[in-house]
Amino acid sequence: MLNRDDLMSLETYAEQRAEFRARVIAHKKDRRVQLGANATLYFEDRLTMQYQIQEMLRIERIFDAEGIKEELDTYNPLIPDGSNWKATFMIEFTDENARKAALAKMIGIEDKVWMQVAGHERVYAIADEDLERNNTEKTSAVHFMRFELTPEMVNAAKAGADIGAGIEHDAYNESIAALPANIRDSLAADLA
Repeated sequence: MLNRDDLMSLETYAEQRAEFRARVIAHKKDRRVQLGANATLYFEDRLTMQYQIQEMLRIERIFDAEGIKEELDTYNPLIPDGSNWKATFMIEFTDENARKAALAKMIGIEDKVWMQVAGHERVYAIADEDLERNNTEKTSAVHFMRFELTPEMVNAAKAGADIGAGIEHDAYNESIAALPANIRDSLAADLA
């Protein structure tokens, strides 16, 4: 969890933004899982959420206590708590017409995204706990996901077990048996 003391003032952030942003971009490289050509999981953690909050405060010029609290309340739920991974799932198409057609075929895809610690069952995403992001005509291009792990899965991941990821939807089926070591290690660090 982040609190107000973890955040920089707008002035301090303006001075340190370039360096902080570079650090976060480098950090995010170890937290991105591409699933096929058009779907990506961006795994969130304390640092990525601190950056998101700092950027929102900067863009919106929020400096009052209530506004800062609202941002913390919005983004803190996206920080893993030691027994899970949390990710932003994005369906990405450069062509708008192709995106619309794909999203219409991918209804329910958010419930078909999985992670798997080697030797254990797949864990399917608990998606969009904040609000409903699809309708009967199409799914959303962005979903927020939580992958809740058992203690045995946590222990195995922390001990270096391979971690796989995938999607098993009729309109989009992709998987990775073992994530690269840098991503596996970054995700394992989220676990307590």
